[in-house]
Amino acid sequence: MTTLSYAVADSMTMLRRNLRHALRYPALSVGMLMMPILIMLLFVGVFGNALGAGVGGPAKGDYINYVAPGIILMTVASGCMTTSVSVSLDMTEGIVDRFRTMAIARVSLLTGHVVGSMIQTVLGLVAVVGVAVGLGFRTSGGVLDWLAASGLLVLLTFALTWVAVALGLLAKNPEGASNSPLIIQFMPFVGSAIVPPESMPAGVRWFAEYQPFTPIIETVRGLLLTSPDGKDVVISLAWCAGLGIGGYAYSKFLFNRKAPR
Repeated sequence: MTTLSYAVADSMTMLRRNLRHALRYPALSVGMLMMPILIMLLFVGVFGNALGAGVGGPAKGDYINYVAPGIILMTVASGCMTTSVSVSLDMTEGIVDRFRTMAIARVSLLTGHVVGSMIQTVLGLVAVVGVAVGLGFRTSGGVLDWLAASGLLVLLTFALTWVAVALGLLAKNPEGASNSPLIIQFMPFVGSAIVPPESMPAGVRWFAEYQPFTPIIETVRGLLLTSPDGKDVVISLAWCAGLGIGGYAYSKFLFNRKAPR
């Protein structure tokens, strides 16, 4: 077998390990899934009429079409905490030192976390979309639009997962790792997920318009409901690429520093 083949085989072993941990200790995964669902039930079922009027629609049916793409994206952000805590647990409980004594590709540990977290997040996305449809979300997008939106969400998932890995490596303990991703989970709220940035105060509006999540939300919303703005598409891809490359590079640096050869 080549070096690449060994790395792939070891990564698959680590992936199975992470998925088994998720099945044996489902609390984090369930929490990641339930948070966006509860947010959707709250904002649509409780505040839907009032907020729907605020975004130009008279009822919940109009507002669910506005808010669903934003909450679908929140599902991706919610997955960061699970990843961060899992990585921190490995780094603080000594298992990495044990792996270092074995003939295992170094890249496989982080790769297993990333792929495992992406699988859980994608399953969460499917569940949240199902809940949104059940609450009345209706899309005018075709198959290609859904494929494009799905591709963007998977790309964002990949990017944010590497950022979450870096946060887990940076944290001193799992408790700190559970708090670090909160800013990522909160940012869609101060974007266009719940209400349009135009309705916000001037300073907050400026932040909402230029932060990473707003163009991604608008791109997903455009693909599923109307048509995406080309500028938003380019900015979304640039943010995903920047976050992914930055998260990967910083994760690699931190891992090499904390687990030297």
